[in-house]
Amino acid sequence: MISVVGLAQSPVAGTHGQPTAAERMGERLRSIYESNDFKADPNKPAERAKYYEQLLKQPLSLPDRTTVALELANEQLRVGDSAASIATLKALQEKLTEGKLALPAAVDEQLHRELAIAYLRLGEQQNCLGSSAAGMGAMEAMGHKGHSPLACLYPLSPEAQHSLKEGAEGAVREYLALLKLKPESNLYKWLLTIACQQLGGKKACREVPAEDLIPASLADSEYDIGYFPNVAQVAGIDSVTRSGGALVEDFDGDGLLDVLLSSVGPLDPMHLFHNNGDGTFTDVTEKAGLKGEMGGLNLVETDYNNDGRPDVLVLRGAWWEKFGCYPPSLLRNNGDGTFTDVTEEAGLLKDTAHPTQAAAWADYDGDGWLDLFLAHESKPNDPHPSQLFHNNRDGTFTLVSPDNSGIPANLGFVKGVTWGDYNRDGRPDLYVAAMSGRSYLFRNDGPADAGKPDGMHWKFTDVTEAAGLGGYRNSFPTWFFDYDNDGWPDIFAGGYSSSSMEDVGAFQAGKPQPGSLPRLFHNNHDGTFTDVSHAMRIDRALLAMGSGFGDLDNDGYLDVYLGTGEPSYESLLPNRMFRNNEGKGFQDVTTSGDFGNLQHGHAVAFADIENNGNEDVFEEMGGAYPGDVYWDSLYKNPGHGNHWITLVLEGVQTNRIGYGAVIHLTIVEGGKKRSIWRDVGSVSSFGGNPLRQHIGVGKATVVESIEVRWPISKKTDVLRGVAVDKSYRLREGAGKLEEVRWKTFEIGKSKIATDR
Repeated sequence: MISVVGLAQSPVAGTHGQPTAAERMGERLRSIYESNDFKADPNKPAERAKYYEQLLKQPLSLPDRTTVALELANEQLRVGDSAASIATLKALQEKLTEGKLALPAAVDEQLHRELAIAYLRLGEQQNCLGSSAAGMGAMEAMGHKGHSPLACLYPLSPEAQHSLKEGAEGAVREYLALLKLKPESNLYKWLLTIACQQLGGKKACREVPAEDLIPASLADSEYDIGYFPNVAQVAGIDSVTRSGGALVEDFDGDGLLDVLLSSVGPLDPMHLFHNNGDGTFTDVTEKAGLKGEMGGLNLVETDYNNDGRPDVLVLRGAWWEKFGCYPPSLLRNNGDGTFTDVTEEAGLLKDTAHPTQAAAWADYDGDGWLDLFLAHESKPNDPHPSQLFHNNRDGTFTLVSPDNSGIPANLGFVKGVTWGDYNRDGRPDLYVAAMSGRSYLFRNDGPADAGKPDGMHWKFTDVTEAAGLGGYRNSFPTWFFDYDNDGWPDIFAGGYSSSSMEDVGAFQAGKPQPGSLPRLFHNNHDGTFTDVSHAMRIDRALLAMGSGFGDLDNDGYLDVYLGTGEPSYESLLPNRMFRNNEGKGFQDVTTSGDFGNLQHGHAVAFADIENNGNEDVFEEMGGAYPGDVYWDSLYKNPGHGNHWITLVLEGVQTNRIGYGAVIHLTIVEGGKKRSIWRDVGSVSSFGGNPLRQHIGVGKATVVESIEVRWPISKKTDVLRGVAVDKSYRLREGAGKLEEVRWKTFEIGKSKIATDR
């Protein structure tokens, strides 16, 4: 049964008729939503559609009718009723023909453009999504089995071609008309290419000139990473979501990795899929006490109370400015498979209701407890100050004054934030990625009074310019990671801007365009960074949103997956996977692995879900509008023959989950000694890998040494001659590893194709 995350839930009473904390939060969120004006709230296209429908029943001049009908069609498309949008636009065409109104060129183009994307979306809904009973029934009648894991993966394979052709045929017709109006439009050529592939390629589009189609060969991979089949539905993770957050983690302590999802709509419920250990998952949302928890574009993992159980922070309201003033939720893991909303009792409810995409946890003051930086989206005419919260070590937090920390309150429209010890002084530093403005690097300089360390009076210094990171870059997802294994964490910052949707077409056609591209800053070991984006060939994705990193082939080098898109339905870009070629550069492996989903890509997590030593990739799909939902993806790793280890760290003086610890492996491979480095707690700002540290070691059959440097005790645990292909637990200062045995299984062994 499809789990449609985009559907709203009504809060219900808890035990003994008293609402739970989650239900009280749900009531609070619903109240905020209902108070917002439907005429401007981006989350209320259905209400606006009804409004425009009523306007069209009034006597209107033909120009006014044209304006209202175009607005109605747009809102119908946003709500997900593509067929109604098409009907509205075609009725308008008939009215204009009857009225013999000479359309301005811009209006004529807009009408064709709106029809084209409505047809394209209709085809996706009917053939890829199966979004209605009627659509599913028609698909089955024509021999179409419903959603295919290969649907919307670019370039489209024969299995992904559309059985119900109305949408693709209509899109082809409209894009051909548009190309007569604008023959050089790269956007129209790109979307025409997709529509033709939906119909079967060039043979099905004989009337389309070859020069109007973008060659699929432009997307060829540079390395064969092996086919990663999408097994989400086979596994029972049958969620259909809008944009949202995703965490892959063992939430109930049974050794099996579960999947927690949020969806951006203010009334969209969260979903927790429990790993059954047999290749299947079960939705246990209500049982977990999460009913009532709604919305959230992002989820951030933590262990705020040092009990060893992964807790969750839900972030809400991003992108919506004054309509996004929703509070976050801090969800305490109770250790029995349930969560409790402790936002209010933790002191995180007051003055935190701001539009928020990004937050990050670190023990900035070295007291052994994780603190929180909550970054908000601020504009000159709509300020939302970012906030640093100190952990009081009793389950509560206190807001730290910007005057005491040195971190300004107004950091701009922040879309990503991450902690990392870039200068290796043992203290976590803060990188802030902002869109339409500066990004920042704040160096952690320690207590204001070295003789009296006090977390409420701590010094951070803006070293952005001195570090070589200045300038305006339009950034979104970000993280620290050591891409070249030299022992010093580098910075990734995904680009996010475009001048128009024409940039999408130009990018896919391999032509220059002005949109922002990803940046990779190499750590020079002296407090400065060098932009190596082009040299490392990572600057080859447009509009990066949800993104993450992990090791696809267990070679010890961290690879990068970038979810792409923006709210427009026209921003259909393949999500991009890049393999790290031994720190020498990144290779595009999107098509070889079949990662190139055309739908909007959001939260990404790399995780060894089958406990077999290979990292799989989970991605939450779907867009900003209520109607822009899509199936989430789980790409199953086929394995590559390399070895690995997994470490579960347990801090004692350091925070319990070991954030801030540095892991250094020394291996011998092919007769040569090399190092592999990992910084614990450095995670993507949009997506969440498990707390356990999965580390590929290539062809090495034994790890010569493992050093784990703990930030608070300053101890270094050194382990030698460690066997590979095993999982271990390490307690701070213990000096020995404890082997951990987790149940292994295979998802869909007899249900998935092994090749395309």
